[in-house]
Amino acid sequence: MTMTDLRERCEGCSGCSLSQTRTKLVFGVGPEDAEVLFVGEGPGQQEDLSGEPFVGAAGQLLDDMLCIIDLGRDNCYIANIVKCRPPQNRDPSDEEQNACYPWLEQQIALLNPKIIVCLGRISAMRLIRPDFRITREHGQWFSRNGVPIMAMYHPSALLRDPSKRPETFHDLKTLQKKVLEMCDRTP
Repeated sequence: MTMTDLRERCEGCSGCSLSQTRTKLVFGVGPEDAEVLFVGEGPGQQEDLSGEPFVGAAGQLLDDMLCIIDLGRDNCYIANIVKCRPPQNRDPSDEEQNACYPWLEQQIALLNPKIIVCLGRISAMRLIRPDFRITREHGQWFSRNGVPIMAMYHPSALLRDPSKRPETFHDLKTLQKKVLEMCDRTP
């Protein structure tokens, strides 16, 4: 199966109520051989309209963050825990996450990334462990099935609270070091 095949199957998903209110499925974007995978929680309004993750203000900040470490969208894959927008950008419910998570698991299996980065607490609580504390554990490395995984603040959180940006800069430099250490196609 290819990522295109998986996307086509996902577009027909009606596993939770979010499928009934979405404008467009927000499956993921990036090269299928990407070595670094970024995972957010779910699409916002701009993403729902475009069908691409991280295209609004948070996406512009993510692009800036990637630029700081010489990593662009063409060098990584970006996805979310849920593929449809939760109304009013609320956190996706456990039911919604459970319905959508198998799609992400299949994306991870197809990508076979060397590094996974969780953007925000929802993603970290799903991929690292349920009691993950983003304020205490961001920037630390964990292992998920032998793959290094870390979490950093979601770009939306950084837009709301710029005082977290220095910590995030440090997290980005930690990520850059790991990319240089582990990835074949380093920036």
